[in-house]
Amino acid sequence: MLDELKQMRQEAIDKLEVLSEAADLDAWRLAFLGRKGRLTAALRSIGALPKEERPLAGQLANEIRVALEAAFEQRATELRSRALAESLQRDALDVHLPGRPQNLGALHVSTQTLREIYDIFRYLGFEILRSGEVEDDMTNFQLLNFPPHHPARDMQDTFFTTTPDVLLRTHTSPGQIHAMRKHHPEPFRALLPGKCYRYEQVTMRSEYMFHQVEGIAVGHNITMGDLKGVVTEFARMMFGADRKMRFRPSYFPFTEPSAEADMDCILCNGEGCALCKYTGWLEIMGCGMVHPNVLRNGGYDPTEFSGFAFGMGPERIAMLKHGITDIRHFFSGDVRFLQQFA
Repeated sequence: MLDELKQMRQEAIDKLEVLSEAADLDAWRLAFLGRKGRLTAALRSIGALPKEERPLAGQLANEIRVALEAAFEQRATELRSRALAESLQRDALDVHLPGRPQNLGALHVSTQTLREIYDIFRYLGFEILRSGEVEDDMTNFQLLNFPPHHPARDMQDTFFTTTPDVLLRTHTSPGQIHAMRKHHPEPFRALLPGKCYRYEQVTMRSEYMFHQVEGIAVGHNITMGDLKGVVTEFARMMFGADRKMRFRPSYFPFTEPSAEADMDCILCNGEGCALCKYTGWLEIMGCGMVHPNVLRNGGYDPTEFSGFAFGMGPERIAMLKHGITDIRHFFSGDVRFLQQFA
């Protein structure tokens, strides 16, 4: 029995050493170490030996199992390493070849326009502040001089939430209240950008979601002349140094007096064309002096402080600057449109 075990071990080692494929290892393991393998059969037959021979045979059989398992693991490692080396040699990568070009994304045209606006107003001394897109009725309307049932509320169709008096802001003007309450009682200049929402029909000129940029300055002895100077400087930095401006009387509940700021057409230089509807002028923003009630609601005494405010749509600025005729392109997800501004 002992001689048979030693002979089997040598035979197993000899066969293991000549294996050249990792796939052959499983067949070898099953033949010698499996449940129906030769070593397992030898272990089962030990019970038939004379009593005095069983200890030696059992000890030798266990030593052989340990030796064969170790030899199996070593050979498996060698074959895996050889296969890996052959694969690397066969599929070698030529690092001198040029890499595949990557399709990189780009800033959305609205984001590009917003950043241009930020840079201009930072230069003019404005800080950038942000406020939430969900507001309460008090901040979105009442503190801005829109009392309940005021006819001016019809100018802005509103998305209300299931919580009473909580809504998606219809303009960035509530940021005026947040900015004043943050800075009170100090003078300040702030730019308030963000998304707004209105329950409107989507057309070439209107969307239910859009960006706005609100600006506000509060201090001592601020006048309409200061407002006109800031707006004119912005238009010239954004559209060109030769731009001309005009201010038309208008109405906004939160400013008094209020105005619409128009710029001479960038396409026809005021001569009249399809872009400006043959008027020679393009509307770029609404503006005005902050209403005394709004100053008071923000914590400032209107007998001591004054201020101006303005609001513009970055998408409209981009449409004017790039000759875009349909606002629906901005958020359609059409990559062909967006790639033009990459």
